[in-house]
Amino acid sequence: MTVIDRPPESKAAPAQSKEKRLVWDLPVRLFHWSLVVSFIGAYVTNRLGVAWFDWHVRFGYAVLALVVFRVLWGMFGAKHARFASFLRHPREASHYARRLLRGEAPLYAGHNPLGALMVVALLLGLLAQATMGLFANDEIFNVGPFAGAVSKETSLLLTSLHKRGFYVLAAAVFIHVAAVIAYVVVKRDNLVRAMVTGYKRAEAVHPDDEITTSRLTLAASLLLVVAIALVALTSIAPVASAGGDGF
Repeated sequence: MTVIDRPPESKAAPAQSKEKRLVWDLPVRLFHWSLVVSFIGAYVTNRLGVAWFDWHVRFGYAVLALVVFRVLWGMFGAKHARFASFLRHPREASHYARRLLRGEAPLYAGHNPLGALMVVALLLGLLAQATMGLFANDEIFNVGPFAGAVSKETSLLLTSLHKRGFYVLAAAVFIHVAAVIAYVVVKRDNLVRAMVTGYKRAEAVHPDDEITTSRLTLAASLLLVVAIALVALTSIAPVASAGGDGF
């Protein structure tokens, strides 16, 4: 991926800024906003109480399926979705942060080095959170589908970590949202619009970095495989009762 230093101000800038190039493929954009809905849905249904537990589980399944899909898409997807295109050494992230504070940060077609670290952190955190939820047990009414596969002590430990993990994830999401807002307000770089439309300003994207396909057939096939695997796994999960021991 080509890195572009910020161009100097010129009279041609307003006209140039109207030109756009496609960066984010449709699967990445659908993944992003579906994950937002699923994360919020999981939180809200948890707060609403036991009557909404089934929906909490459904949203948890959605988070898990989406994250696993994103990992696969990070290996086989379109150019800027692939991990190989944006993962960099932490030293480069530190260097980018220093240039960002000086107002000299270069332009990246895809994720910048700091954004790349947040992507990985959120994916790992969400994967851990959703997985722990599969083994959860509230000792009253509700159990995760795999609570019966582990001992009661292990289930309760994972339940505790699942509850605490949400606050860690919430903090990470807050930082992510704050950074996006800062980019929009301070840097006039509308990352939200780019994740909706898929397009970024032409001056921020080298012509060679524009994508021409979203690889929708491959994305649909991967998502179908993930969904089938999740259904198959949960269908063979051992039965456990709330407050009971899995063994």
